[in-house]
Amino acid sequence: MSNLLCLLQLASPALPVGAYSYSEGLETLIEAGVIDNRHLGDWLKQELRYGAIRLEAAIAIRAYRGAEAGDLAALSYWNAWLSAAKETQELREQSWQMGRSLLKLFLELQPQVQLMADAVGNPCNYAIAFGIAAQEWQIELKQAMLGYLHSWATNAIASGVKLIPLGQTAGQQLLFELHPTIRDAANEILALEDDDLASCGWGLALASMAHETQYTRLFRS
Repeated sequence: MSNLLCLLQLASPALPVGAYSYSEGLETLIEAGVIDNRHLGDWLKQELRYGAIRLEAAIAIRAYRGAEAGDLAALSYWNAWLSAAKETQELREQSWQMGRSLLKLFLELQPQVQLMADAVGNPCNYAIAFGIAAQEWQIELKQAMLGYLHSWATNAIASGVKLIPLGQTAGQQLLFELHPTIRDAANEILALEDDDLASCGWGLALASMAHETQYTRLFRS
């Protein structure tokens, strides 16, 4: 029960890491008419099956295992690897800002992770901070991945609710419909070897690059 409560706290939309201020390209796609209430679910399913969120979750797994083994070099390596894998400035800065906020918060709650935080260095990607926190709180790895992906989907749907606009009930229905895709994605990501780490995220990258110069914006990415 304690581990479940920790997972709920770590994956909560109320966690003060600023996730609500990012749309991850959705603002551009909705503005351009590429995504509306009929296509948001298709976009999210595609991202879960092929997109950059898979890399994020896979690196969170490696951070979890690195923290579990006390492998400080691995934490530093995968943090640098993920920074290099970001395709746009906005996506990179989002990951760094959220990672910095989560790690700062977690150090207040669990000061004993200071050594790992020092090994990761600054900037720290969000997936790295999440993996360290999940392991420190002894959240089972698969459950942590379900929480990570569910949190991502919740934030994306919240962006859709504001931007399309999508009704609250429709948003919850969409989240419920995503459950099988989230479950399958978590199982697949857990099985990925290091050489399998790849994503097909050109749509997200183009949307993110266009967002940098979008005239009016509600979101930071």
